[in-house]
Amino acid sequence: MAWVYLLLAGVLEVIWAYSMKLSDGFSRPMPSIVMIVAMIGSIALLALSMRTLPLGTSYMIWTGIGAVGAFVMGVVFLGEAVTAMRLVAAGLIVAGLVLMKATSEV
Repeated sequence: MAWVYLLLAGVLEVIWAYSMKLSDGFSRPMPSIVMIVAMIGSIALLALSMRTLPLGTSYMIWTGIGAVGAFVMGVVFLGEAVTAMRLVAAGLIVAGLVLMKATSEV
């Protein structure tokens, strides 16, 4: 169950990052509220996953899902640039996540 919590925490991290961008510096109420709720949920689920998973594993995977997810959201929904180097960087993050999961004892 810890891995499910961690995956959901990562998804909520992407949601809060995207909502933060949409909040326009907290000047738009609805995206600001979504951001705060998603942030609280993300941290709560991360904490639940850390009951079982090691700190390094859970935190790295949580931030990795957030980083790659925010990159994808930026490209798909905000028209951010897709360059070879940005794709390589995202690929390296994903590779690190896979290796972290593969070497996890839990």
